[in-house]
Amino acid sequence: MSNLRVLIVGASVAGPTAAYWFAKAGANVTIIERFAKLRINGQNVDIRTAGVTVMRKMQGMEAAVRAKTTQMDGISFVHEDGRPYAIMRATGDPNQQSLVSEYEIFRGDLAHILFDLTKDNEKIKYIFGEQVASMQQKDDAITVEFANGLSTSDYDLVVACDGATSRTRAIGLGCGVRDHIEPLNYWAAYFSIERDLLDGSKMGQSWSTIGGRWLAVGPDPSGMNRVVMMDISPRNDRDATLLFREAAKAGDDAVKRYVEQRFAGAGWKTDDILKGMMKAGDFYASEMFQVKVPSLYQGRFVLVGDAGYAGAPGNGTSLAIVGAYLLAGEIDRHKGDVAAGLRGYEERMRPIIKDMQKIPPGIPGLLAPQTAWGIWLRNMLFSFVAWGMTYSRLWAWAGKLFASSFGTDKYGLPDYEWVA
Repeated sequence: MSNLRVLIVGASVAGPTAAYWFAKAGANVTIIERFAKLRINGQNVDIRTAGVTVMRKMQGMEAAVRAKTTQMDGISFVHEDGRPYAIMRATGDPNQQSLVSEYEIFRGDLAHILFDLTKDNEKIKYIFGEQVASMQQKDDAITVEFANGLSTSDYDLVVACDGATSRTRAIGLGCGVRDHIEPLNYWAAYFSIERDLLDGSKMGQSWSTIGGRWLAVGPDPSGMNRVVMMDISPRNDRDATLLFREAAKAGDDAVKRYVEQRFAGAGWKTDDILKGMMKAGDFYASEMFQVKVPSLYQGRFVLVGDAGYAGAPGNGTSLAIVGAYLLAGEIDRHKGDVAAGLRGYEERMRPIIKDMQKIPPGIPGLLAPQTAWGIWLRNMLFSFVAWGMTYSRLWAWAGKLFASSFGTDKYGLPDYEWVA
């Protein structure tokens, strides 16, 4: 498919990964990103399952990821007074991962690694501060009009990699931004705080209280702490995130006030964390949901990553990496026949998406039960699982309660023949 013109929308994880593989297939790639520069904030993400397989196919990526892993020793689940009731650590084996991944890395660091792997490639061009305004499908191309000055151009393929609430998906499929979204009834907020609440320890801490309120504090190499806060409602609670969504429409300050109201006085280190949150410049919050579209493509427009299949518990990053690899590979395998390549991509991705989007029983509610009785029961279960995983590798299967534990290619990803 030499000289195929590919437009990729989004420069986080899925976009640069897709660009890497399209360039190896000989395509000319343009990546646009609506933000003015590469976003390097964000909390920790994991590379698991087939994502490990694809990472190892990308020259230099595994070493770069290992050099930038969070270096967190594990996670300590604590009572309100700080006493741990369960501690989980990485297994040390990337092919048998636990809740703590062997490839746990801050999202911004991963995005930077992928950017560095692609920025100097003569087949790849990055344009920041730009987004799609409209698309017009034709038989042999797709005409794209841009919002911020880039000239209207024809492309052979447009790839949306701009997240779960993809605006490009709405344009390309002719739907609403929230169409094809299945709410999971919880939201999460991510930010850094200057105060080190871990007192120099590399062991992260996790705590929850009644009402489905959960938070975790992790170390940062800079000496700060990274924080995740979640508010998890029962799956049958209709419109559970409505107040959060209304706050989100008003901007980050409104969301911070909403989070503060929801967690103030909850206990443990919550009040100190909230004080740090109000000063945080890297605050980000989002409703959590799954994206399930009837088809991953329409004409010459296609979805990759969260834009097409968000909501894979513990596997979202891996699913994005795998999808980017398979899309470029299938287009290349069909010698630039876009229609045939897209059909191949859909056929290969569907069983992987179905498997990775499966939500284990009790998740995410098990992480943050609604009642004191539920918290007590959860604590007993986590203590039992952590004890078993500590004293016998035969208990490694227990990690599946919380995250996919297999780092090998269980999906049989093909090896493609690349031009470059």
